[in-house]
Amino acid sequence: MDLGGIRQQIVLAVLLLDANRVVTIGRLMEAIYGDDPPTTARAQVQICISSLRRLFAANGVPDLISTQSLGYAIRVAADQIDAQRFESLVQRARSAREARNVNEAIKHYRESLALWRGPALDGIDSRLVQSAASRLTENRVTANEDCIQLELDLGRHHELVGELTELTEEYPLRERLRGQLMTALYRSGRQAEALQVYRNARRTMIEELGIEPNERLQQLEHAILTSDESLDPPPPPQEKVEIQPPQTVPTIPGMLPTDIADFTGRTKQIEDIRQRLMLATEDRSRYAVPIIVIVGKPGVGKTTVAVHASHSVGDRFPYGQLFADLHGAASRPTSPMQVLERFLRVLGVSGTAIPDGLEERAEMYRAMLADRSMLIVLDDAGSESQVLPLLPGNPSSAVIITSRSRLAGLAGAVHVDIETFDSDQSVNLLSRIAGIERVQSEIEAAEALADLCGHLPLALRIAGARLSARPHWSIEQLVSRLEDETRRLDELKHGDMGIRASISLTYDSVSPDGRRLFRLLTLLDSQIFSAWVSAALLNQPLATAQDLLDDLADAQLIETTGVGYGVHSQYRFHDLIRVFARERLAAEETPAERNAALSRVLGSLLFLAEAAHRREYGGDYVQIHSDAPRWPLPPKLVDQLVASPLQWYERERSMLVSGIRQAAQAGFIELCWDLAISSVTLFESRVYLDDWRETHQIALTAARQAKDNRGQAAMLYSRGSLYITEQRFGDARCDFEAAVQLFEEVGDRQGTALVIRNIGFLDRLSGQFSDAEAHYKRALEIFRNTGDQVASAYVLHNLAQLRLEFDDLHGAQRLLSEALELSRSSGSRRVEAQVLHRIGHTYLQSDQPALAVEVFEEALSVVRNIGDPTGEAYALHGLGIARLQRRELPEAESALQRSLMLASTSSEHLVQARVQLGLGELATIREDSPQAVLHLEQALSLFRQMHMPLQEARTLIKLSDAQRAAGDGEAAQDSLMQALALTDKMDAPMAQQMRTHLTERIGDQAYKN
Repeated sequence: MDLGGIRQQIVLAVLLLDANRVVTIGRLMEAIYGDDPPTTARAQVQICISSLRRLFAANGVPDLISTQSLGYAIRVAADQIDAQRFESLVQRARSAREARNVNEAIKHYRESLALWRGPALDGIDSRLVQSAASRLTENRVTANEDCIQLELDLGRHHELVGELTELTEEYPLRERLRGQLMTALYRSGRQAEALQVYRNARRTMIEELGIEPNERLQQLEHAILTSDESLDPPPPPQEKVEIQPPQTVPTIPGMLPTDIADFTGRTKQIEDIRQRLMLATEDRSRYAVPIIVIVGKPGVGKTTVAVHASHSVGDRFPYGQLFADLHGAASRPTSPMQVLERFLRVLGVSGTAIPDGLEERAEMYRAMLADRSMLIVLDDAGSESQVLPLLPGNPSSAVIITSRSRLAGLAGAVHVDIETFDSDQSVNLLSRIAGIERVQSEIEAAEALADLCGHLPLALRIAGARLSARPHWSIEQLVSRLEDETRRLDELKHGDMGIRASISLTYDSVSPDGRRLFRLLTLLDSQIFSAWVSAALLNQPLATAQDLLDDLADAQLIETTGVGYGVHSQYRFHDLIRVFARERLAAEETPAERNAALSRVLGSLLFLAEAAHRREYGGDYVQIHSDAPRWPLPPKLVDQLVASPLQWYERERSMLVSGIRQAAQAGFIELCWDLAISSVTLFESRVYLDDWRETHQIALTAARQAKDNRGQAAMLYSRGSLYITEQRFGDARCDFEAAVQLFEEVGDRQGTALVIRNIGFLDRLSGQFSDAEAHYKRALEIFRNTGDQVASAYVLHNLAQLRLEFDDLHGAQRLLSEALELSRSSGSRRVEAQVLHRIGHTYLQSDQPALAVEVFEEALSVVRNIGDPTGEAYALHGLGIARLQRRELPEAESALQRSLMLASTSSEHLVQARVQLGLGELATIREDSPQAVLHLEQALSLFRQMHMPLQEARTLIKLSDAQRAAGDGEAAQDSLMQALALTDKMDAPMAQQMRTHLTERIGDQAYKN
């Protein structure tokens, strides 16, 4: 099938990668757009789904994609997907290999590899999809290596040389493939070529990675040089040979706890652990003990995974398994001395023979394991020092450790991270415990229950156990009980199992300062918080506070988001851990302490927002501020945080929105409205209109309730600016007039001037040029007196537009020259781009399109650098018109279409209307009158929505010409009559000039008709 555009290919790829499971809309948006989706991303995903459904239906496969509560799912049989068939065959091959059925294993491996027809998902430009493709490729190469190793063991080296040569060329950094090719060549009597493969590998690795080949490859080269007998082809392995444990072992301990019958999920992690342990038992050349550290937060199921994986590889360790619960999170963890005593007794050492000292016990323990292959499982380790004495010295043994900390001090340890379940796994676990029919009959309630449990396995197990013990309860009944956050941890308790107890152990193990930070972090309503908030909450330097944050992250009480590094690090809570932290906050912090900490963190947020605004605008321009207290951060840190202002705003978006709401709830009125107006830099540049509207309504309501007139005026002024962005010009004028009155009552001249400036803008749009000029000049006088250079530049470039309306090019250029100088000297790139845009239009009006192209391209470079999509739409429109004047029609159309796309994405109707005018002119030049009429009618409709009579009239005149060219003289005459009627709504001088022109045109057309 022809799947259509790349977006549809990405959507289908993601659905198939998670076949038969729900893929959220958020994940599909991330797959298509990465970390910065446009506002239309959700709609675009829905369009892609609809297109794919139509395509499948047309090809006789209806109902393939189903809509779920959180997204979509594609329903297909497992054998319809190559990747799943591949995984199934590889698993069968590995099972056959473990059972010593070598030929059967090779057969399944070869069947699995035959499914591949090139790189997986090749050409699909999506980070998320390509990440999955990389995993598939890794699995493919690993399977190929495993298969080749079995074939080498059967003496098929002659047959493998060609295949291995191709594979090493395709994957030059895979040392295992290089070693297999060297072995195959050597066994084929081609010793010199085998050594050349090593030299090529060494050169490639030094050039690409700056490192030597691994020790195993170096040892293989030495063995080839010395014709080591170990390289001779081994005798083929016997089929289904059972390995009998050595009869000389006096004691074979089996200390593993029983496996869990309803074990759910974790397939990838279990297989990863199994493969690592099995490879460790096969690799006789290693010198270090294999160590696997299973890491995760309290209740995530680390012990369950460790025990399940250990049982699955038990036969690989014929001398038995040792197990110890170290209680690392408890206030009194189990000491290595105690564990060694137990282990030595189990290994057959009598109590009187056990040494008294830790070192002596560790030495005896290592000596007893020196000739034994054993698996040691150490559960809930608290630190490296607790574990080190328990590690064997014999590399044929292996160690699995579970911990809430990463235990980074254990050299060579492999870390396996255990995360919470996804929705399907959560419901599956509930089904296994409470009964599948019961869960399926209330599937929506079961999904809600999983959400309330935070998809944490321990919480799900407790919830399932409670349902199982109470068959008369509905799932919805338990959901209702858990919805009360203050009782949620009380409800998640059954018998000896309890979430609170599990989290409390970890909480008690961190330092007092760490516990206080843990509590205070829940003051924030934002789900994600940056490192700097810890300094404000604790009233301590960032370095000290961030160390405590990292301690909490190491203890799995909070987690990093994976976004941002250093000072830009961000963190979040798991839902149930957050509930616990809020309990501790209420119990251990007084209201006064909570209020003071919240005031500091919101004051710090305002301090940073103002710093970001100053850096973006080149100074504290076009702003209105309150006397709310700030909590300053060190200048060096501030410079690091807001080095890229809009990136900082974007990173703190949720914090800003929730902070404004919290400030209103806490009664910090001035802080509330100042934060709101300081956030407009983000809301306006990235077109977050919903955030703009919501935050300003909250702040305006708070200011009105507190009778804060200046705060009300500031919010009305800023909300009026939002209405301009939304082209709701009537609403904007109402807010501006109310704001002017309030600003004048409190004597705020800067605020008054900012509002008057915007009223002048509305006057200009509506054709009231005299009123616009008067408002602009009054605002300019105040700005010059207050020293606001950016606001002055903004007014000057709007006055220049008025000059252009009257064809006063010289006057416009003079004003724009001053505006450009002011914007550049103040460092305001945004206003500089607006001035450049206006200069470009002066060149267009003076018939200098080549100069206009240069200026618009300069403006385009500026707005792209600062991340201003609205400014980019305006600059592209100007560039398209300039190209049009130069008769560069393909380039003009490209720029105009790109501008239209950006304007449509951000609902920028004014640019859309102007672009439609330009496209109408383009169609006219191409003598495509019907298309010209279509574009001009769309422009006319937009101008009418915005109540812009002057632009309506000018568009109607152009539409009349296009209609006449299309042969519709009656419609052309009607358009001119409509334009004439609009002159009654315009400024007197402009109205008279246009009225005279239109009267002549109407009379002339009537004569022709």
